[in-house]
Amino acid sequence: MKNLFADLNAFKNKLFSASVLLFLPIVYLLFSSPNGKNGIAQKQKEQENILLIIADDMSKHAGVYGEKAIRTPGIDAVAASGVVFNNAFCTASSCSPSRASILTGKYPHQLEEGGNLWGTLPAKFPNYTRTLARAGYTVGLTGKGWGPGQALPGGYQENPAGPAFKNFAEFIAKLPAGKPFCFWLGPSDPHRPYEAELKNKTEINKAEIKVPGWLPDNAAVREDLMDYLAEVKRFDQTIEEAVKLLKQKGLYNNTLIIVTSDNGMPFPRAKANVYDSGSNIPLVMSWGNHFGKGKYYNEFVTLADIAPTILEVAGLKTTDPMTGKSLLPLLQKNQQDKRYGQVFLERERHASVRDNNLSYPVRAIRTKDYLYIENLRPDRWPAGNPNLTVPPSPFGDIDNGGSKKFLIENRNNAAAAKWVAASLEKRPARELYILQNDKDQLHNVAEAPANVKIIQSLKGELDQWRRDTQDPLLGTKQDIFDTYPYYGGKKKN
Repeated sequence: MKNLFADLNAFKNKLFSASVLLFLPIVYLLFSSPNGKNGIAQKQKEQENILLIIADDMSKHAGVYGEKAIRTPGIDAVAASGVVFNNAFCTASSCSPSRASILTGKYPHQLEEGGNLWGTLPAKFPNYTRTLARAGYTVGLTGKGWGPGQALPGGYQENPAGPAFKNFAEFIAKLPAGKPFCFWLGPSDPHRPYEAELKNKTEINKAEIKVPGWLPDNAAVREDLMDYLAEVKRFDQTIEEAVKLLKQKGLYNNTLIIVTSDNGMPFPRAKANVYDSGSNIPLVMSWGNHFGKGKYYNEFVTLADIAPTILEVAGLKTTDPMTGKSLLPLLQKNQQDKRYGQVFLERERHASVRDNNLSYPVRAIRTKDYLYIENLRPDRWPAGNPNLTVPPSPFGDIDNGGSKKFLIENRNNAAAAKWVAASLEKRPARELYILQNDKDQLHNVAEAPANVKIIQSLKGELDQWRRDTQDPLLGTKQDIFDTYPYYGGKKKN
């Protein structure tokens, strides 16, 4: 019996020694890294980084979208190594609510005060930067994050997009070794006011400038467009510098890069409107070898889809479901969905340009063939009251510039009547544009008897979306957004 136990103990000792030898490599892998860090750092190093590069008031004026007046090698290179969306739309063509949608994955009307410009964003709505920070990401921003508005009344101690850094290079230099990052890069280009001489320092092919159909083709408008394009070019240089830094630091292949804009160009009938000129924005994404290169998508998506996409890339979820949906199933598996057939658009209060800070509420649906709009208060001025005596009067929802100046000066000029009406005058309760023959969306055919069934169908989908997303304006003329505080100041809208 003694020999039996001795043999058994010897066997146990040999088994233990063998187990240790087998286990040691596993321990080493778990608790070491090439940099000598512990297992947590190693795991974090394998996580994907996030870089959002967001323009301030840019439509699809880039080479990847056919722009020829300027060269945009920065965004074009991201597109060549990633994917391009032709039908990406902001949820609201206004800085604060659009950026709130990016952060929260929700529509502006779901965000209470977050639905207005110069409001606040209630912290009770989860946003992707906070979710990533709690998961161990280092988060930061430079330039314009969420805003304009006041973060403190909503419960934030800093900008909802993250803590501020001088620039992206400073952020990367201070990044803890092995930690994943999420950075919001928000230059002010091409927001007004424009730098006076920049266009003279920028290579612009004047012959290739395309004046959109909702603006007159004259010297004032062309000069205005040159100022805008010069700042688009400078924004593109920001993209180039950021991507170059990622490559230098060996971070490029495991960084999801998203290039977009909060809304369309700051021109009459563009920004602060639900027409394509104000809502159809650039969206280009790359992420190492995780999805196709140089591929174009015609599916309809919105900026509310960005937050859930980022969280899925990071392997995270929020406790509060987002209205937007991750784009990864489409990009990696070509998974189709009914929602890719249309987008829903809206706006509430932009600037304080009506008596008592009143809004101009709009709801709309955009499909491949149609744009259907419901102006919920057609008695109000869409671009702001023409006779306000305080800045930014008159028609203050349009940013000041050469194009706006021309329209106001020619408001009573019959030769400019169609452009003045398109941008400055009041609008009917319903608008319908058939896009096959009206790409500029200038010919409203909502009252044509032949279009009754089209409107019934589009209105049905719009109303269902409003019910599904609990639109507080559905079934009432009392606009809760009119009652929210306005924290405006002498800043860009």
